[in-house]
Amino acid sequence: MIVVTGAAGFIGSYLIQRLNQDNFNAIIAVDKFDNAEKNKNLEGSRIKERVDRDQFHVWLDKNYENVEFIFHIGARTDTAEFDRDLLNKLNTQYTKDIWTRCCQYQIPLVFASSAATYGLGEFGYEDDEAQIPKLIPLNPYGQSKQDFDLWALNQKDKPFFWAGLKFFNVYGPNEYHKNRMASVIWHAYEQITKTGKMKLFKSHNPDYKDGEQMRDFVYVKDVAEVCMFLMHHRKNSGIYNLGSGKARTFVDLTKAVFAALNKPVAIEFIDTPADIRDKYQYFTEANMNKLKSIGYSKKFTSLEEGAKDYVVNYLLKQ
Repeated sequence: MIVVTGAAGFIGSYLIQRLNQDNFNAIIAVDKFDNAEKNKNLEGSRIKERVDRDQFHVWLDKNYENVEFIFHIGARTDTAEFDRDLLNKLNTQYTKDIWTRCCQYQIPLVFASSAATYGLGEFGYEDDEAQIPKLIPLNPYGQSKQDFDLWALNQKDKPFFWAGLKFFNVYGPNEYHKNRMASVIWHAYEQITKTGKMKLFKSHNPDYKDGEQMRDFVYVKDVAEVCMFLMHHRKNSGIYNLGSGKARTFVDLTKAVFAALNKPVAIEFIDTPADIRDKYQYFTEANMNKLKSIGYSKKFTSLEEGAKDYVVNYLLKQ
């Protein structure tokens, strides 16, 4: 059996579909299952059992002998969440409890970290574990992920294989329920189909023109491929970046969505809200050399290819 936490969510539900493609059908789906919209993400997926998030540790203590691998993707992912106790409970401590059991029961583990741990990128975006203690996240969500990464690196007892994945800006099918926290591509599609134009933040940094702030956008299909690789690889434990490795501008992204919709480009620039202006990231780009160095060789989807596939084959058909 393969466990996927956050199973009804964006990345978790797509990962289950990808596992099913390779006939991994004994899937244990862990989530709250209290959101009817999110639960639609699991329609058609082959799942052996659904386990409530709050009961998972008890379930694992009873069923560990049959568990082959755990993908711990579930988390409280709202970057505007400021309840540190809640984030510690759902992100940091919950993952510690899974880690401890993976050590005890000899179960390999892949867990979701986040590029939010990099903060403003003062120390670059290299997944060098010696640099991780220096990182300064910009919000409590990023800090909750950073807290666990540091804890894991300092543990004497570790699962025989483990990997933490610092997800950059993931986009793709199954994210519609995330609303405000959905990807910029999803928001661009919504705005363009409703108004014919897209609003982007102006630049308040003289080094960047309006709309030329840059992010590393990575397609969820590529994220799932990396997860599959690690499940089979099961060596070279550590924390890894997971982005496309190529920073692109918001203007590039918006033009890709207009192109996928066969509509003329119409972009309007608005002021970045004052309350986030001083913490706004102008550049993120995952250094992907570490993952490649352990043998991952698949090509990452370009922004144009990913936007077209997402818009044409998913958003327009939903």
